Amino acid sequence: MNEPTLTVIPIPYQPSWTYFSRLRVWSYAAWLDSSTKPASYTDSQVDILTAEPEVVLKRRGGQIYKDGQLYSLAENTEKKASLRQSSSPFPLMREIAANYAVAADEIPEGIPFVGGWLGWWGYDLKSATEPKRFSSEPTQTDMVVGLYLWAIVLDHRQQQGYVVVHKDCRLGQAEILARVFSQVGRPHDTFQLHGPFNSATSCTQYHQQFNAIQHYIRQGDCYQVNLTQRFSATYGGDIADAYLALRGVSPAPFSAWLDFPDIAVMSISPERFIQVKAGKVETKPIKGTRPRHADPELDQQLADELRHSGKDQAENVMIVDLLRNDLSKHCLKVRVPQLFALERFSNVHHLVSTVTATLKDDADCYHILEDSFPGGSITGAPKVRAMEIIDALEPVSRQAYCGCIGYISLNGSMDTNIAIRTLVAEQGQLHCWGGGGIVADSEADAEYQESITKVRNLLSCLEAFQYQQAIEE
Repeated sequence: MNEPTLTVIPIPYQPSWTYFSRLRVWSYAAWLDSSTKPASYTDSQVDILTAEPEVVLKRRGGQIYKDGQLYSLAENTEKKASLRQSSSPFPLMREIAANYAVAADEIPEGIPFVGGWLGWWGYDLKSATEPKRFSSEPTQTDMVVGLYLWAIVLDHRQQQGYVVVHKDCRLGQAEILARVFSQVGRPHDTFQLHGPFNSATSCTQYHQQFNAIQHYIRQGDCYQVNLTQRFSATYGGDIADAYLALRGVSPAPFSAWLDFPDIAVMSISPERFIQVKAGKVETKPIKGTRPRHADPELDQQLADELRHSGKDQAENVMIVDLLRNDLSKHCLKVRVPQLFALERFSNVHHLVSTVTATLKDDADCYHILEDSFPGGSITGAPKVRAMEIIDALEPVSRQAYCGCIGYISLNGSMDTNIAIRTLVAEQGQLHCWGGGGIVADSEADAEYQESITKVRNLLSCLEAFQYQQAIEE
Protein backbone atom coordinates (compact mmCIF):
# COMPACT_ATOMS: atom_id res chain seq x y z
CA MET A 1 0.00 0.00 0.00
CA ASN A 2 1.31 3.44 -0.91
CA GLU A 3 2.14 5.83 1.89
CA PRO A 4 -0.49 8.60 2.15
CA THR A 5 0.75 11.97 0.96
CA LEU A 6 -0.75 13.75 3.94
CA THR A 7 -0.98 12.98 7.65
CA VAL A 8 -3.45 14.96 9.77
CA ILE A 9 -2.99 14.84 13.55
CA PRO A 10 -5.59 16.38 15.90
CA ILE A 11 -4.15 18.68 18.59
CA PRO A 12 -5.80 20.63 21.42
CA TYR A 13 -7.52 23.84 20.37
CA GLN A 14 -5.57 26.65 22.02
CA PRO A 15 -4.95 30.33 21.29
CA SER A 16 -2.79 30.77 18.21
CA TRP A 17 -0.12 32.70 20.09
CA THR A 18 0.36 29.75 22.45
CA TYR A 19 1.51 27.64 19.53
CA PHE A 20 3.24 30.37 17.56
CA SER A 21 5.40 31.40 20.50
CA ARG A 22 6.87 27.89 20.35
CA LEU A 23 7.34 27.82 16.58
CA ARG A 24 9.40 31.03 16.59
CA VAL A 25 12.40 29.01 17.74
CA TRP A 26 12.54 27.83 14.11
CA SER A 27 13.32 29.99 11.10
CA TYR A 28 10.80 31.65 8.79
CA ALA A 29 7.95 31.31 11.26
CA ALA A 30 4.64 32.46 9.75
CA TRP A 31 1.19 33.10 11.19
CA LEU A 32 -1.79 33.79 8.92
CA ASP A 33 -4.16 35.27 11.45
CA SER A 34 -7.93 35.50 10.94
CA SER A 35 -8.29 37.22 14.34
CA THR A 36 -11.78 35.60 14.51
CA LYS A 37 -13.29 39.08 14.07
CA PRO A 38 -15.52 40.44 12.69
CA ALA A 39 -17.83 37.47 13.02
CA SER A 40 -19.36 38.09 9.59
CA TYR A 41 -16.20 36.73 7.96
CA THR A 42 -17.30 33.14 8.23
CA ASP A 43 -14.77 31.92 5.67
CA SER A 44 -11.71 33.55 7.22
CA GLN A 45 -11.76 32.14 10.72
CA VAL A 46 -8.95 29.62 10.28
CA ASP A 47 -5.40 30.39 11.41
CA ILE A 48 -2.37 28.80 9.74
CA LEU A 49 0.96 28.59 11.58
CA THR A 50 4.18 27.11 10.27
CA ALA A 51 7.99 27.39 10.19
CA GLU A 52 11.11 25.77 8.69
CA PRO A 53 10.26 25.73 4.97
CA GLU A 54 11.84 23.26 2.57
CA VAL A 55 12.66 26.00 0.07
CA VAL A 56 12.88 29.79 0.37
CA LEU A 57 12.51 31.98 -2.72
CA LYS A 58 13.39 35.66 -2.67
CA ARG A 59 13.40 38.23 -5.41
CA ARG A 60 15.89 41.05 -5.01
CA GLY A 61 17.14 43.52 -7.57
CA GLY A 62 15.11 41.75 -10.25
CA GLN A 63 16.82 38.42 -9.63
CA ILE A 64 15.52 35.26 -7.98
CA TYR A 65 17.36 33.63 -5.10
CA LYS A 66 16.67 30.06 -4.03
CA ASP A 67 17.78 29.24 -0.49
CA GLY A 68 20.10 32.24 -0.51
CA GLN A 69 21.78 31.42 -3.82
CA LEU A 70 21.24 33.25 -7.08
CA TYR A 71 19.04 30.97 -9.15
CA SER A 72 20.68 30.17 -12.49
CA LEU A 73 18.31 29.15 -15.26
CA ALA A 74 19.35 26.72 -17.96
CA GLU A 75 19.04 28.11 -21.48
CA ASN A 76 17.96 24.95 -23.25
CA THR A 77 14.21 25.42 -23.11
CA GLU A 78 11.93 28.18 -24.31
CA LYS A 79 10.08 28.16 -20.99
CA LYS A 80 13.19 28.76 -18.93
CA ALA A 81 14.52 31.38 -21.32
CA SER A 82 11.26 33.28 -20.92
CA LEU A 83 11.49 32.95 -17.14
CA ARG A 84 15.06 34.24 -17.14
CA GLN A 85 14.08 37.27 -19.21
CA SER A 86 11.17 38.37 -17.04
CA SER A 87 12.55 37.18 -13.67
CA SER A 88 8.99 36.31 -12.75
CA PRO A 89 8.94 33.91 -9.80
CA PHE A 90 5.57 32.36 -10.59
CA PRO A 91 6.63 29.73 -13.17
CA LEU A 92 9.41 28.56 -10.86
CA MET A 93 7.00 28.36 -7.93
CA ARG A 94 4.63 26.23 -10.01
CA GLU A 95 7.47 23.96 -11.11
CA ILE A 96 8.75 23.34 -7.57
CA ALA A 97 5.30 22.84 -6.04
CA ALA A 98 4.39 20.25 -8.69
CA ASN A 99 6.79 17.83 -7.00
CA TYR A 100 4.62 17.80 -3.87
CA ALA A 101 1.04 17.90 -5.22
CA VAL A 102 -1.75 16.69 -2.93
CA ALA A 103 -4.94 15.20 -4.37
CA ALA A 104 -8.23 16.73 -3.27
CA ASP A 105 -9.58 13.40 -1.98
CA GLU A 106 -6.76 13.20 0.58
CA ILE A 107 -7.76 16.41 2.34
CA PRO A 108 -10.19 16.42 5.28
CA GLU A 109 -12.96 19.00 5.13
CA GLY A 110 -12.15 22.29 6.81
CA ILE A 111 -8.39 22.26 6.22
CA PRO A 112 -7.57 24.95 3.64
CA PHE A 113 -3.76 24.63 3.65
CA VAL A 114 -1.98 21.30 3.23
CA GLY A 115 1.47 22.70 2.62
CA GLY A 116 2.63 24.94 -0.18
CA TRP A 117 3.93 28.46 -0.74
CA LEU A 118 3.35 30.98 2.02
CA GLY A 119 4.81 34.46 2.42
CA TRP A 120 4.65 37.93 0.90
CA TRP A 121 4.70 39.29 -2.63
CA GLY A 122 5.58 43.00 -2.46
CA TYR A 123 4.07 45.81 -4.48
CA ASP A 124 7.35 46.30 -6.36
CA LEU A 125 7.06 42.80 -7.80
CA LYS A 126 5.24 44.76 -10.51
CA SER A 127 8.64 44.87 -12.24
CA ALA A 128 8.22 41.10 -12.80
CA THR A 129 4.57 41.21 -13.85
CA GLU A 130 5.07 44.32 -16.05
CA PRO A 131 8.78 44.07 -16.97
CA LYS A 132 8.52 46.35 -20.02
CA ARG A 133 7.21 49.23 -17.91
CA PHE A 134 9.02 48.90 -14.57
CA SER A 135 12.54 48.10 -13.42
CA SER A 136 13.80 46.75 -10.08
CA GLU A 137 15.88 48.67 -7.58
CA PRO A 138 19.24 46.87 -7.22
CA THR A 139 19.00 46.30 -3.46
CA GLN A 140 15.23 46.05 -3.11
CA THR A 141 13.69 42.79 -1.88
CA ASP A 142 10.19 42.49 -3.30
CA MET A 143 9.22 38.90 -2.47
CA VAL A 144 9.95 36.33 0.23
CA VAL A 145 8.02 33.04 0.17
CA GLY A 146 8.69 29.62 1.62
CA LEU A 147 7.55 26.19 0.50
CA TYR A 148 6.25 24.62 3.71
CA LEU A 149 5.39 20.94 4.03
CA TRP A 150 3.75 21.09 7.42
CA ALA A 151 1.47 23.46 9.34
CA ILE A 152 -0.75 23.93 12.35
CA VAL A 153 -4.34 24.68 11.32
CA LEU A 154 -6.66 26.16 13.96
CA ASP A 155 -10.36 26.27 13.09
CA HIS A 156 -11.95 28.92 15.29
CA ARG A 157 -15.50 28.09 14.22
CA GLN A 158 -15.24 24.42 15.20
CA GLN A 159 -12.65 25.11 17.92
CA GLN A 160 -10.45 22.33 16.60
CA GLY A 161 -6.74 22.12 15.91
CA TYR A 162 -4.66 19.97 13.56
CA VAL A 163 -1.08 19.40 12.55
CA VAL A 164 -0.81 18.66 8.83
CA VAL A 165 2.38 16.96 7.63
CA HIS A 166 3.36 16.10 4.04
CA LYS A 167 5.17 12.78 3.60
CA ASP A 168 8.19 14.54 2.04
CA CYS A 169 8.66 17.01 4.90
CA ARG A 170 12.29 16.92 6.03
CA LEU A 171 11.15 17.34 9.63
CA GLY A 172 9.81 14.13 11.10
CA GLN A 173 6.40 14.02 12.76
CA ALA A 174 8.00 13.39 16.14
CA GLU A 175 10.21 16.48 15.83
CA ILE A 176 7.28 18.64 14.75
CA LEU A 177 5.03 17.47 17.58
CA ALA A 178 7.83 17.93 20.12
CA ARG A 179 8.08 21.57 19.06
CA VAL A 180 4.30 22.06 18.93
CA PHE A 181 3.93 20.81 22.50
CA SER A 182 7.15 22.29 23.87
CA GLN A 183 6.78 24.59 26.86
CA VAL A 184 9.83 26.60 25.79
CA GLY A 185 9.56 29.48 23.34
CA ARG A 186 12.11 31.94 22.03
CA PRO A 187 13.39 34.39 24.67
CA HIS A 188 12.79 37.98 23.67
CA ASP A 189 13.49 41.53 24.75
CA THR A 190 10.63 43.94 25.37
CA PHE A 191 9.59 45.92 22.31
CA GLN A 192 10.17 49.67 22.55
CA LEU A 193 10.01 52.56 20.12
CA HIS A 194 12.91 55.01 20.22
CA GLY A 195 10.66 57.86 19.14
CA PRO A 196 7.38 58.70 17.39
CA PHE A 197 6.51 57.83 13.80
CA ASN A 198 7.38 60.47 11.20
CA SER A 199 6.14 60.68 7.63
CA ALA A 200 8.44 60.65 4.61
CA THR A 201 6.00 63.12 3.02
CA SER A 202 5.18 66.54 4.46
CA CYS A 203 1.67 67.94 4.20
CA THR A 204 2.95 70.42 1.60
CA GLN A 205 4.55 67.64 -0.44
CA TYR A 206 1.34 65.60 -0.25
CA HIS A 207 -0.62 68.54 -1.65
CA GLN A 208 1.90 68.88 -4.48
CA GLN A 209 1.52 65.17 -5.29
CA PHE A 210 -2.26 65.50 -5.11
CA ASN A 211 -2.21 68.44 -7.53
CA ALA A 212 0.00 66.49 -9.94
CA ILE A 213 -2.51 63.63 -9.94
CA GLN A 214 -5.36 66.05 -10.60
CA HIS A 215 -3.40 67.32 -13.61
CA TYR A 216 -2.98 63.78 -14.94
CA ILE A 217 -6.72 63.16 -14.47
CA ARG A 218 -7.67 66.36 -16.31
CA GLN A 219 -5.31 65.39 -19.14
CA GLY A 220 -7.07 62.05 -19.46
CA ASP A 221 -4.07 59.96 -18.38
CA CYS A 222 -5.98 58.21 -15.61
CA TYR A 223 -9.21 58.14 -13.64
CA GLN A 224 -7.90 57.21 -10.21
CA VAL A 225 -4.48 56.98 -8.53
CA ASN A 226 -3.78 55.45 -5.14
CA LEU A 227 -1.48 57.86 -3.29
CA THR A 228 0.27 56.77 -0.09
CA GLN A 229 2.68 58.10 2.49
CA ARG A 230 5.12 56.17 4.68
CA PHE A 231 5.53 56.63 8.43
CA SER A 232 8.73 55.39 10.07
CA ALA A 233 10.20 55.00 13.55
CA THR A 234 13.22 53.28 15.05
CA TYR A 235 12.66 50.47 17.52
CA GLY A 236 14.38 47.93 19.71
CA GLY A 237 13.46 44.57 21.17
CA ASP A 238 11.18 41.86 19.86
CA ILE A 239 8.26 42.78 17.60
CA ALA A 240 6.17 40.03 19.22
CA ASP A 241 4.85 42.62 21.68
CA ALA A 242 4.07 44.95 18.79
CA TYR A 243 2.09 42.43 16.76
CA LEU A 244 0.06 41.18 19.71
CA ALA A 245 -0.83 44.77 20.62
CA LEU A 246 -1.79 45.63 17.03
CA ARG A 247 -4.10 42.64 16.60
CA GLY A 248 -5.68 43.56 19.94
CA VAL A 249 -6.60 47.13 19.00
CA SER A 250 -7.46 46.46 15.36
CA PRO A 251 -8.59 42.87 14.73
CA ALA A 252 -8.92 42.14 11.02
CA PRO A 253 -9.81 38.96 9.13
CA PHE A 254 -6.76 38.89 6.84
CA SER A 255 -3.98 39.65 9.30
CA ALA A 256 -0.54 38.06 9.24
CA TRP A 257 2.79 38.01 11.00
CA LEU A 258 5.73 36.77 8.96
CA ASP A 259 8.61 36.52 11.42
CA PHE A 260 11.25 36.17 8.73
CA PRO A 261 14.99 36.91 8.98
CA ASP A 262 16.11 40.38 7.84
CA ILE A 263 12.59 41.58 6.93
CA ALA A 264 9.60 40.87 9.17
CA VAL A 265 6.08 41.81 8.07
CA MET A 266 3.04 42.49 10.27
CA SER A 267 -0.29 42.99 8.52
CA ILE A 268 -3.63 43.97 10.04
CA SER A 269 -5.48 43.84 6.74
CA PRO A 270 -9.26 43.91 6.35
CA GLU A 271 -9.11 43.18 2.61
CA ARG A 272 -9.10 39.92 0.70
CA PHE A 273 -7.21 40.02 -2.59
CA ILE A 274 -7.84 36.67 -4.30
CA GLN A 275 -9.20 33.41 -2.97
CA VAL A 276 -9.30 30.26 -5.11
CA LYS A 277 -11.23 27.33 -3.68
CA ALA A 278 -12.27 24.26 -5.70
CA GLY A 279 -11.93 26.30 -8.89
CA LYS A 280 -14.10 29.17 -7.60
CA VAL A 281 -12.46 32.59 -7.46
CA GLU A 282 -13.35 35.54 -5.26
CA THR A 283 -11.91 39.01 -4.72
CA LYS A 284 -13.32 41.66 -2.35
CA PRO A 285 -11.95 45.13 -3.13
CA ILE A 286 -12.29 47.93 -0.59
CA LYS A 287 -12.88 51.49 -1.78
CA GLY A 288 -14.57 54.05 0.43
CA THR A 289 -13.68 54.93 4.01
CA ARG A 290 -15.07 56.89 6.94
CA PRO A 291 -13.70 57.00 10.49
CA ARG A 292 -15.54 55.36 13.38
CA HIS A 293 -16.95 57.54 16.17
CA ALA A 294 -17.33 56.75 19.86
CA ASP A 295 -20.85 58.20 19.86
CA PRO A 296 -23.16 55.53 18.33
CA GLU A 297 -25.42 58.10 16.71
CA LEU A 298 -22.55 59.99 15.07
CA ASP A 299 -20.95 56.69 14.10
CA GLN A 300 -24.13 55.69 12.28
CA GLN A 301 -24.24 59.07 10.54
CA LEU A 302 -20.72 58.50 9.22
CA ALA A 303 -21.70 55.01 8.05
CA ASP A 304 -24.79 56.34 6.26
CA GLU A 305 -22.75 59.12 4.67
CA LEU A 306 -20.34 56.55 3.26
CA ARG A 307 -23.10 54.21 2.12
CA HIS A 308 -24.74 56.96 0.05
CA SER A 309 -21.58 58.73 -1.19
CA GLY A 310 -21.62 58.98 -4.98
CA LYS A 311 -17.89 59.74 -5.02
CA ASP A 312 -16.98 56.64 -3.03
CA GLN A 313 -19.31 54.45 -5.06
CA ALA A 314 -17.73 55.74 -8.27
CA GLU A 315 -14.24 54.92 -6.94
CA ASN A 316 -15.41 51.47 -5.95
CA VAL A 317 -16.93 50.72 -9.36
CA MET A 318 -13.71 51.76 -11.13
CA ILE A 319 -11.76 49.16 -9.16
CA VAL A 320 -14.46 46.51 -9.54
CA ASP A 321 -14.29 46.95 -13.32
CA LEU A 322 -10.49 46.74 -13.23
CA LEU A 323 -10.60 43.51 -11.24
CA ARG A 324 -13.27 42.02 -13.50
CA ASN A 325 -10.91 42.63 -16.39
CA ASP A 326 -7.94 41.08 -14.54
CA LEU A 327 -9.90 37.97 -13.59
CA SER A 328 -11.32 37.51 -17.08
CA LYS A 329 -7.82 36.68 -18.39
CA HIS A 330 -7.98 33.27 -16.70
CA CYS A 331 -11.61 32.94 -15.58
CA LEU A 332 -15.11 32.42 -16.90
CA LYS A 333 -18.44 33.57 -15.47
CA VAL A 334 -17.07 36.75 -13.91
CA ARG A 335 -19.86 38.19 -11.77
CA VAL A 336 -20.40 40.98 -9.21
CA PRO A 337 -22.84 39.53 -6.67
CA GLN A 338 -22.43 42.42 -4.24
CA LEU A 339 -21.65 46.12 -4.63
CA PHE A 340 -21.01 48.67 -1.88
CA ALA A 341 -21.53 46.47 1.18
CA LEU A 342 -20.85 48.47 4.35
CA GLU A 343 -18.39 46.73 6.66
CA ARG A 344 -17.35 48.02 10.06
CA PHE A 345 -13.90 47.66 11.58
CA SER A 346 -12.43 48.93 14.83
CA ASN A 347 -11.39 52.32 13.46
CA VAL A 348 -13.12 52.73 10.08
CA HIS A 349 -16.18 51.96 7.98
CA HIS A 350 -15.45 50.57 4.50
CA LEU A 351 -17.38 49.99 1.28
CA VAL A 352 -16.62 46.47 0.06
CA SER A 353 -17.67 44.82 -3.19
CA THR A 354 -17.43 41.17 -4.19
CA VAL A 355 -16.34 39.81 -7.57
CA THR A 356 -16.59 36.07 -8.28
CA ALA A 357 -15.51 33.87 -11.18
CA THR A 358 -14.72 30.30 -12.23
CA LEU A 359 -11.14 29.33 -13.05
CA LYS A 360 -10.60 28.14 -16.63
CA ASP A 361 -9.52 24.52 -17.08
CA ASP A 362 -6.09 25.53 -18.39
CA ALA A 363 -5.39 28.07 -15.61
CA ASP A 364 -4.21 27.84 -12.01
CA CYS A 365 -3.48 30.02 -8.99
CA TYR A 366 -0.11 31.10 -10.36
CA HIS A 367 -1.66 32.42 -13.58
CA ILE A 368 -4.33 34.40 -11.81
CA LEU A 369 -2.05 35.87 -9.14
CA GLU A 370 0.62 36.92 -11.63
CA ASP A 371 -1.81 38.51 -14.08
CA SER A 372 -3.84 40.31 -11.41
CA PHE A 373 -0.85 41.63 -9.49
CA PRO A 374 -0.68 44.07 -7.84
CA GLY A 375 -4.28 44.44 -6.76
CA GLY A 376 -6.25 47.17 -8.49
CA SER A 377 -7.62 48.64 -5.26
CA ILE A 378 -4.14 49.92 -4.35
CA THR A 379 -3.02 51.13 -7.78
CA GLY A 380 -5.79 53.04 -9.50
CA ALA A 381 -7.15 52.94 -13.03
CA PRO A 382 -6.01 52.26 -15.63
CA LYS A 383 -3.63 50.11 -13.64
CA VAL A 384 -0.32 50.41 -15.48
CA ARG A 385 -0.56 54.17 -16.03
CA ALA A 386 -1.57 54.66 -12.39
CA MET A 387 1.50 52.70 -11.27
CA GLU A 388 3.73 54.84 -13.49
CA ILE A 389 2.34 57.97 -11.84
CA ILE A 390 2.83 56.45 -8.37
CA ASP A 391 6.48 55.71 -9.23
CA ALA A 392 6.97 59.31 -10.35
CA LEU A 393 5.42 60.85 -7.23
CA GLU A 394 6.05 58.68 -4.17
CA PRO A 395 9.54 59.27 -2.70
CA VAL A 396 10.07 55.82 -1.14
CA SER A 397 9.40 52.20 -2.05
CA ARG A 398 6.24 50.48 -0.82
CA GLN A 399 8.10 47.20 -0.11
CA ALA A 400 5.61 44.57 1.12
CA TYR A 401 2.88 47.21 1.51
CA CYS A 402 0.21 47.08 -1.19
CA GLY A 403 1.43 43.70 -2.34
CA CYS A 404 -0.21 40.62 -0.88
CA ILE A 405 0.31 38.06 1.87
CA GLY A 406 -1.09 34.56 1.88
CA TYR A 407 -0.67 31.04 0.62
CA ILE A 408 -0.86 28.87 -2.49
CA SER A 409 -1.68 25.38 -1.25
CA LEU A 410 -0.44 22.16 -2.83
CA ASN A 411 -4.03 21.17 -3.62
CA GLY A 412 -4.53 24.15 -5.94
CA SER A 413 -6.30 26.50 -3.53
CA MET A 414 -5.13 30.00 -2.61
CA ASP A 415 -6.01 32.84 -0.28
CA THR A 416 -4.26 36.21 -0.16
CA ASN A 417 -4.84 39.60 1.35
CA ILE A 418 -4.14 43.07 0.09
CA ALA A 419 -1.25 44.13 2.32
CA ILE A 420 -2.73 47.36 3.63
CA ARG A 421 -2.49 48.36 7.32
CA THR A 422 0.87 46.63 7.04
CA LEU A 423 4.18 47.28 8.78
CA VAL A 424 7.67 46.23 7.75
CA ALA A 425 10.45 45.78 10.33
CA GLU A 426 13.93 45.98 8.84
CA GLN A 427 17.33 46.96 10.29
CA GLY A 428 15.88 48.59 13.39
CA GLN A 429 13.33 50.58 11.39
CA LEU A 430 9.58 50.10 11.50
CA HIS A 431 7.63 51.37 8.48
CA CYS A 432 3.86 51.79 8.10
CA TRP A 433 1.95 53.24 5.15
CA GLY A 434 -1.42 54.90 4.70
CA GLY A 435 -3.14 56.07 1.55
CA GLY A 436 -6.23 56.28 -0.58
CA GLY A 437 -7.60 56.68 -4.09
CA ILE A 438 -7.51 60.13 -5.70
CA VAL A 439 -10.21 60.91 -8.28
CA ALA A 440 -11.36 64.06 -10.06
CA ASP A 441 -13.61 65.31 -7.26
CA SER A 442 -11.28 64.41 -4.38
CA GLU A 443 -10.30 67.13 -1.90
CA ALA A 444 -6.65 67.33 -0.88
CA ASP A 445 -7.20 67.98 2.83
CA ALA A 446 -9.76 65.18 3.16
CA GLU A 447 -7.53 62.68 1.33
CA TYR A 448 -4.51 63.64 3.41
CA GLN A 449 -6.49 63.12 6.60
CA GLU A 450 -7.87 59.79 5.36
CA SER A 451 -4.35 58.49 4.74
CA ILE A 452 -3.62 59.16 8.41
CA THR A 453 -6.98 57.98 9.78
CA LYS A 454 -6.53 54.51 8.28
CA VAL A 455 -3.38 53.85 10.31
CA ARG A 456 -3.63 56.27 13.22
CA ASN A 457 -4.82 53.57 15.61
CA LEU A 458 -1.87 51.35 14.62
CA LEU A 459 0.68 54.11 15.09
CA SER A 460 -0.85 55.25 18.38
CA CYS A 461 -0.87 51.68 19.64
CA LEU A 462 2.87 51.32 19.06
CA GLU A 463 3.70 54.82 20.27
CA ALA A 464 2.10 53.86 23.58
CA PHE A 465 5.13 51.65 24.19
CA GLN A 466 7.66 53.55 26.25
CA TYR A 467 10.20 55.39 24.11
CA GLN A 468 13.68 54.10 24.72
CA GLN A 469 16.39 56.57 23.83
CA ALA A 470 19.42 55.04 22.17
CA ILE A 471 22.37 54.85 24.55
CA GLU A 472 25.64 56.07 23.14
CA GLU A 473 28.46 53.71 23.88
